[in-house]
Amino acid sequence: MKSNTRKYVEFGALCLLAVVILWWFGRSLNWSEVREAVSHANPYLLALAAVMISLSYLFRAARWGALLAPLSPASLKNLFIATTVGFGAVFLVGRAGEVVRPAVLPMRDPRIRASASFVTILVERIYDLIAVAILFAANLLWFRPPANAAIEFDRVRIAGLILLVATLLGVFGLTQYRKKSPRVIGWLKPRIEGRRFVPERLSRAVISILEQLARALRVLVDTRELAITVGWTAVVWASIGVASMLVFRAFGLPFGMTETIFVLGWAIVGSLVPTPGGAAGAFHAATAAGLIFLGVPRETAAAVAIVLHMIDFSPAIVFGFIYLVKGDINISRLRAVTSTEAVEHAVEDDAIVSEEIFVVSELEPVAARD
Repeated sequence: MKSNTRKYVEFGALCLLAVVILWWFGRSLNWSEVREAVSHANPYLLALAAVMISLSYLFRAARWGALLAPLSPASLKNLFIATTVGFGAVFLVGRAGEVVRPAVLPMRDPRIRASASFVTILVERIYDLIAVAILFAANLLWFRPPANAAIEFDRVRIAGLILLVATLLGVFGLTQYRKKSPRVIGWLKPRIEGRRFVPERLSRAVISILEQLARALRVLVDTRELAITVGWTAVVWASIGVASMLVFRAFGLPFGMTETIFVLGWAIVGSLVPTPGGAAGAFHAATAAGLIFLGVPRETAAAVAIVLHMIDFSPAIVFGFIYLVKGDINISRLRAVTSTEAVEHAVEDDAIVSEEIFVVSELEPVAARD
């Protein structure tokens, strides 16, 4: 009961934050000019952008399958359903909806363990962060800012380089964890198990997730798996970049891929704010700020940000609705499996199984050498 109350309070607070940011975003806009800019956008380019975003969901599903491969196989259909329903949930309730995507997949395919599904989503987020950091930082090397924004651009460049260095250090840390995971987990396990202040369920869940993460991170040290997952990541972000550029062109902005990547970097920062509506308010403000930096009029920048946000999520909402109507997703069961208690129990139940599998998988290379 307390858990549900806390969730409602947190959701209400995030809704209030979204309202405040949206108010700040639109307080000085001439909304008649914003509506005019939207009405003059090229509908064919916007439709093509929506198609590209739909393809990006398919590419995300394929990459998720590649990340799951070291743990358990999954069909592309189930992966696509879980991906679109999950992104639709993120739009409706914000980052709290992130739990939906990894919960839907085991619901569709009982062979997929809940902890494996959740851990691979974490690894996917790592891939996306690395991709965005590298794209944004590398793009700054040849990006030419407007003449009146040279000083501000120097600060942006420094921030981009700091982000890149932090990302590379994070990748190094993850590869080291993967190589030394048996030692790390072996050291940590006796230190958290049996502690009075650490519930047994929590300690088992932590160890289970660390073991699953170590197995999932095999993609970082296996050349073939790394090439496949990096390839899918490149395709995902290429489709997102093309879709965003089509939206910009629909509003008559003569942006190429360089300007598009620059604005996407701002948009990603805004999308990290966990407000409902898919980072509503923060995404719009950050995207518009990037466009204004490039000299786009304020009202046009606001119109582009609003439409880009809808293009990013509308295909997922449509697909999710179709799957709900068709009965591919049972809403009552979905609510049950995404509750906090259900997630905790699922991870706990996986703990013993994953530990045995982890030990076997780590011994396989030794057996092969013998």
